[in-house]
Amino acid sequence: MAKKEMEKKGEKVEKGKKKPGFFANCWKRLKETFSELKRVTWPTFGTAVKSTGIVLVIVLIFLVIMTAVNIGFTYLLEFLTSLGVS
Repeated sequence: MAKKEMEKKGEKVEKGKKKPGFFANCWKRLKETFSELKRVTWPTFGTAVKSTGIVLVIVLIFLVIMTAVNIGFTYLLEFLTSLGVS
């Protein structure tokens, strides 16, 4: 990035200092990510299992509903095609 472009963006340009490289930026962001993960309040094992169970029950309920709708539409389609309606 040219000096004028950096000044337009509000970045300070010091003589003799280079902008950090791609890998240096990646390493810095990786370290920041791990430091943020250390501050996260993780759920207990029991809470995680309970939440997972709730999600699975809801998925199974919707699976049953969608299967019933699919079977209903299949019977409706077979009925309409047997009447000769196209």
